[in-house]
Amino acid sequence: MSTLSQLAVPFVYGLIFFLGYPPQWLLMHLEPSPLTKNELIASNVTLVLIWITYTKSVFVDPGTIPKDWVEQELGDKNVYASERERDAVAKSRKWCRKCDAAKPPRAHHCKECKRCIPKMDHHCPWTANCVSHITFPHFIRFLLYATIGLSIFESFLIARLAHLWSNRDLPSYLGPSLIQLAHLFTTLIVNSITLFVLGILMLRNIWCLAVNTTTIEGWEIERHKTLLRRARHFGGYLSTPDGSKVRMKHQEFPYDIGIFANIAQGMGTANPLSWFNPFAATPSLKTGLSFETNGFEDKDTTWPPPDPDRSYRRRVKEDGPAFTYRDAELSKEDTLAAFRARQAEDAVRRRKPFVERMEALRDERRDEYEYDHGDDVSEEAEDDERKYGEGDEGEEGWRNSEGERLKDFGVDEDAEFYDEQEDDLPLSVLMARRQAAAPAASGLTY
Repeated sequence: MSTLSQLAVPFVYGLIFFLGYPPQWLLMHLEPSPLTKNELIASNVTLVLIWITYTKSVFVDPGTIPKDWVEQELGDKNVYASERERDAVAKSRKWCRKCDAAKPPRAHHCKECKRCIPKMDHHCPWTANCVSHITFPHFIRFLLYATIGLSIFESFLIARLAHLWSNRDLPSYLGPSLIQLAHLFTTLIVNSITLFVLGILMLRNIWCLAVNTTTIEGWEIERHKTLLRRARHFGGYLSTPDGSKVRMKHQEFPYDIGIFANIAQGMGTANPLSWFNPFAATPSLKTGLSFETNGFEDKDTTWPPPDPDRSYRRRVKEDGPAFTYRDAELSKEDTLAAFRARQAEDAVRRRKPFVERMEALRDERRDEYEYDHGDDVSEEAEDDERKYGEGDEGEEGWRNSEGERLKDFGVDEDAEFYDEQEDDLPLSVLMARRQAAAPAASGLTY
């Protein structure tokens, strides 16, 4: 963890203190009147709520995915759960290479926490913690109470500033001292900036709560729309890096199950009073391993939708015998080195950006038809190319309309963008293949 990350939490605690307590002393000495008893009570109660909810956002563990979560979920739900809930568990076909385990729906590998996080929203640098299925209620309560507290102080500060402005023609000795003026303006500026940032963040998170999306899923939804737009220029199909074609069709976000149900799921309870209770119980990890879906799509569809650039690379026909026999005469060390070299070549091939592949296709068409009939495609290429930063390796470098990549949310792009997935294989089969491959990979016995 960087030095800045280590200082973030102490800085926020210091900011809460700076905006919470010295201004109270200042406001007791400024015209038009000191703070009333009720104003002091409201201010300090809100401050206590901010302290509690921020501390929980920092220190509550965001959760760890059990290695046997699939068996736990299917075992517990075979009797009591609905068929839709069982399908939600069985439909996850992702495999995290870094955790060497299956990932539940909506889970992502955090590069800071070094593990997969259940229903990961993002890794917040200001709490030095992941906002997840478990910590989200504490985080949004912190945003809510911080916004309320900052708004209260903002109204107090603006009232005193307005009084000063209305009496600006009076002699200076009748007004506040220079130190008080400096304190007032400094507090007003810091309070206003913090209120604006947290207010925007709170509104965004309330919207995400109401429609049951995470910040990462918002990125995935926009990515899906970009792929659909691209596919329109290629007859509804996009090619994977190994040359196979994938049909792209619109897919509805599956976890939006109604506003009240969305909020109840996100806050961990259907009791509205508990939504605002800073001492409310933390959601259980068990409720973050599978999620109810709205049924708009076929039960076999998964989220995120198919993405040709992160698709599982199918084995292609090779010249000569398979590498298992080709490498039979090599030592175990040389065989492992050859295998890793092929993995590296495969990664380079998979990471070739869409823009490069599209430009190559455009050049082929230009040579074939002896004229460029793809003006619209060229415009799309220019639009997509602007979403890549200098030096980006490939499609994991794609940015949304706000210029954000997956890594900006704390996601480990190496583990996430190319998480291995085969859409036509159930998770049980994929896990069995992994378990069977494990001894061979470790011992390299053929």
